[in-house]
Amino acid sequence: MFSVPESPVQPAKIKVIGVGGCGGNVCNYLYKNGIKGVEIYAVNTDIQALSSLSVDNKIQIGENLTKGRGTGGEPDLGKEAANESYDKLKEIMMDANLVFITAGMGGGTGTGASPVVASVAKEIGALTIAVVTKPFEYENKMEKAMRGIEELKQVVDSILIIPNQKLLSFKNVSLFELLQDKTADVPAKAVQGISDLIVNTGYINRDFEDLKKVMTKRGKAVIGIGEGSGENKAVEAAQTAISSPLLEDIDISKAKSALINITSGRDLTSQEFEECINLIRKELNNNIEIFFGFVPDDNMNGKVRITLIATGIEYDTKDERMNEIITKSSILKPKVVITDKTSIEDLEIPTYLRRNID
Repeated sequence: MFSVPESPVQPAKIKVIGVGGCGGNVCNYLYKNGIKGVEIYAVNTDIQALSSLSVDNKIQIGENLTKGRGTGGEPDLGKEAANESYDKLKEIMMDANLVFITAGMGGGTGTGASPVVASVAKEIGALTIAVVTKPFEYENKMEKAMRGIEELKQVVDSILIIPNQKLLSFKNVSLFELLQDKTADVPAKAVQGISDLIVNTGYINRDFEDLKKVMTKRGKAVIGIGEGSGENKAVEAAQTAISSPLLEDIDISKAKSALINITSGRDLTSQEFEECINLIRKELNNNIEIFFGFVPDDNMNGKVRITLIATGIEYDTKDERMNEIITKSSILKPKVVITDKTSIEDLEIPTYLRRNID
């Protein structure tokens, strides 16, 4: 008598594709901060911009079209460049299960090429999440940015939109620091907050299938990441995660699914764990599907970090501000078009992003 050993479960292959100048800066931030379990690729038409980055994987697109130069802020040129290099993009994403696409909307390469990159990711069957920024108002690129966002929404499974304009309200941040670092810091933290859910092995581990199930619920989804330290670290982290400004207009009790991941040192007590879970559960519907994760981290002694993703929230208020991840069930039908007309002009960024900016 013999038994056939089970094949080990292969970890999800996660790739971050930074498109254009802003996307490249986000990749650089993630690379320098040592994100784990993720492959990073910077994609651009501009050879000079690529050469300034520290990341290992630098992908030039549109070689014949732009001859190594930028797109001059023309999204159509960015799209053509990506289409020219479609096979090259497909090659670097071929084995990916999860693809993050990060870019700044309003420029040429990021705005024009990102939807093409997303189409490649969907073609190979990867869960595709976009993390993009809207330009500062003084840049006069908003109309161009919004067209790019609308096009991107038709392809990706989820999109998190971060308005750079809101960064101007942060206190004690120099203009140089704001423009040089923080416009990359914010989307990078969003990417890492999601990827950590499946990369870091924990005692109550969340895997790729859990994330896919949560992120493909039709409707809106929101993400909050809270950190706490000291005596009330768990409660503080939970309160931060659920106190985002977006919750003023978006009722997370209407979510159809949620994923909660807790990262802490080994000093976290069972009572603290229960307190923070109960605090979050009070904000959610009792009947929804909730996935929990717990990852111990020896570097987090005395601290707690909570990542909350709530999805499947219906569009029911005309003037809802959409600082959110917008999701749709596109795993099987990546070309489904959402015709919702809700405005996405008045976005705000979550509390965890505002607090971590300091």
